[in-house]
Amino acid sequence: MTEAILLVGGRGTRLRPLTVRTPKPMVPAAGVPFLTHQLARARAAGVEHIVLATSYLAEVFEPYFGDGSSLGLHLEYVTEEEPLGTGGAIRNVASRLRSGPDDPVLIFNGDILTGLDIPALVATHESSGADVSLHLTRVEDPRAFGLVPTDPTGRVTAFLEKPQTPEEIVTDQINAGAYVFRRSVIDTIPEGRPVSVERETFPELLATGAHLQGMVDSTYWLDLGTPQAFVRGSADLVLGRAPSPAVPGRCGDRLVLPTATVAPDAKLTGGTVVCEGARVGEGARISGSTVLAGAVVEPGAVVTDSLVGVGARIGERTLLTGAVVGDGATVGADNELRDGVRVWCDARIPAGALRFSSDQ
Repeated sequence: MTEAILLVGGRGTRLRPLTVRTPKPMVPAAGVPFLTHQLARARAAGVEHIVLATSYLAEVFEPYFGDGSSLGLHLEYVTEEEPLGTGGAIRNVASRLRSGPDDPVLIFNGDILTGLDIPALVATHESSGADVSLHLTRVEDPRAFGLVPTDPTGRVTAFLEKPQTPEEIVTDQINAGAYVFRRSVIDTIPEGRPVSVERETFPELLATGAHLQGMVDSTYWLDLGTPQAFVRGSADLVLGRAPSPAVPGRCGDRLVLPTATVAPDAKLTGGTVVCEGARVGEGARISGSTVLAGAVVEPGAVVTDSLVGVGARIGERTLLTGAVVGDGATVGADNELRDGVRVWCDARIPAGALRFSSDQ
């Protein structure tokens, strides 16, 4: 298999304020845009040609990745004028594919961090003779996901929307967001209108007798749809829990990029990342967090499981726990932000103004 489609058009609404100025796949994880990890893993699996289906802030992708040659790839970009959903996006880029009608095409979502064995999924697809093969993973609580039961051979038997009662939970297998399509199947997706591959394409294929195969791979898997999940995914990449050949340094407790400045007595743990040009002051303690480019964490601040946006500033002795501070924002000294607090881009919080928790 030599080509893939990468769906990177989503608006990343749940990730705001991280995605106000940056599309979700371009938010840095472990020191590089998250998309870099996906591209590098695809290349390591033998993929050579990738078409990026873009929409929201589409203009930022190509200037960063170019033709893909620096990653050993050939990249193309197709932009949706109007959002088309997952299925519509796949159909919209079909003309850029080079595969023959029966060749496999890998398709994956731009917000999933996974240790999926990509060659194994392709091998399962080819050996089973499937029209579409799906990566499935098992979760402890499947109520927030669509369920995908299979028969003893792995053939998909149904697609069930989010279960509401214990009786409806007939499996712990869920759609993990990576697929292999027979090339000809892509051309059956309606063109020029929004289509959900999960809610429309897959159920219709099943209803018409198509062969949909599931492969359960329960290695590392994380949906990066919320700020808390994104911060955790970045830390897991640095710690080596999530695999990626694109982490710019050795795995360990911390990743400090070359132009960042960290005071000798500052303590960085838990997969913390300090990006280009950022500064961490004396006595600061940062755990499991990401400090983006040009941000400043002043002396004595304590930052835990949080993200500090590009050019943001965290004042002396301020405590962040599970918080997100948007690009260019300033949180003055002696504040305390906990439990999902989000500070919008360019906001200004005076010293000592906040000592509360919020789940908003």
